[in-house]
Amino acid sequence: MSAQAAIEVLAILNFAVVGASHLLQPKVWVEFFTKLRGQGRAGVYFIAFLSLGFGSVIVAFHPVWTGLPGVLTVFGWAQVAKGAIYFLFPGYALTKLSVVTPERGWMFRLAGGALLVFAALLTWGLWS
Repeated sequence: MSAQAAIEVLAILNFAVVGASHLLQPKVWVEFFTKLRGQGRAGVYFIAFLSLGFGSVIVAFHPVWTGLPGVLTVFGWAQVAKGAIYFLFPGYALTKLSVVTPERGWMFRLAGGALLVFAALLTWGLWS
């Protein structure tokens, strides 16, 4: 299996599990991000490490800029940018986290659905 295909499998697995969790457990995600926000800048750094790590793996091993796989590369770069912004401007990140409230838990379901659709499309593209 090529490095590109391996990264696509990694993304499919992550998007499917996290997407299903967002769809089925939005209240837990609200609680999770609320707790991170409560940790202040240290909580923001936790999110930054996750974003930078996942994005860096995609960027390093998936230099594809065409078709549906190109969207994964763009996603990887977006995660790298998010990680960098959160590390460099943690106050801004805390402001972004303030939008996570129980009343907006539906946003996790929406994001979860989008992740599941993207995982399905990547799966179709990889094995078709």
